[in-house]
Amino acid sequence: MSTRSTSRRSAPLLAVLGLLAVFTALPTLHAPPAQAADNGRWSVFPVHQGASNTPPRAYFRMSADRGATVRDKVTVKNLDARTTTFQLYGTDGYNTPRDGGFAVRDKAERMTGIGAWTRLDRTEVTVPGGGEVTVPFTLTVPKDAEPGDHPGAIVALDTHLGRADGNGVAVQQAVGARVYLKVNGARVQGLRIDDVRFRYTAPLVPGAQRAATISYALVNSGNVMLSPQVTLRAKGVFGHTAFEPPGRRLPAELLPGQRVEVTQKWVEPPLVDWGNVEVTASDTAGDLVESAEVGYATVNWTVVVLAGVVPAGVVVWLVLRHRRAAGRTG
Repeated sequence: MSTRSTSRRSAPLLAVLGLLAVFTALPTLHAPPAQAADNGRWSVFPVHQGASNTPPRAYFRMSADRGATVRDKVTVKNLDARTTTFQLYGTDGYNTPRDGGFAVRDKAERMTGIGAWTRLDRTEVTVPGGGEVTVPFTLTVPKDAEPGDHPGAIVALDTHLGRADGNGVAVQQAVGARVYLKVNGARVQGLRIDDVRFRYTAPLVPGAQRAATISYALVNSGNVMLSPQVTLRAKGVFGHTAFEPPGRRLPAELLPGQRVEVTQKWVEPPLVDWGNVEVTASDTAGDLVESAEVGYATVNWTVVVLAGVVPAGVVVWLVLRHRRAAGRTG
């Protein structure tokens, strides 16, 4: 996982206000071997455990009872030639609302999970170029912690602010190793589809491209991480399938308590049609299947008006012609 934050400079330079996190995807059963999180300049990863021939860990996966303390170590490796100083801290994970990406809270934000429960032996390390430093840490689960999955990360933030651009924006980067903590207890799966909406824009000029969007929200209402597969199908007025795009896995990880907004484009919907759009979401394990639907209508009013004007014009022309013919014979 690598992160970057920006801050605008006045005099003196303002503190960095926040972090925008971009993580590598969680490996699935069919994914290639996991890699340590890095941004090309430094990497952050769990200390190697077990025999030398065992594969390295790319992220922390832990399980603990409420009230228990878990101990582990994180390594920061400097891939650059220059010596760099890093701040180390734990932080909570969340889904970005619009694309569902895995992100983390800024150090200054209020933490309720991994960020609040993690204590590192050192909160700042200076790593020489090409070197690495390993820091022990403890993760203490409160006795009243909610059972279920608690995602987060151990982050190494470069204390150096990058060169500001022409607009006075300074850049600060961070890299973090994900933490997946399972607090033992009742595990509850919950998946919900909210706010299914259909929007259609009819062009004024016949033949212009028509556009429609179908939007909805995926909500993880349980305490277990999900990997939902979403299918969408629009059935028209005569029961025909008007639109059925390929299934989507969005997001790769839907974290407990998180809500993600999803939008599906429908290119060139029918000129005139109406029916229902059904959205179905299921977890990869197949234990959850949820559906929701919304009505839709695609009406190109230009076509409708022309369809009415042309026949009306023909009728008027025939009537006038008939009257002129009757006048000549009279």
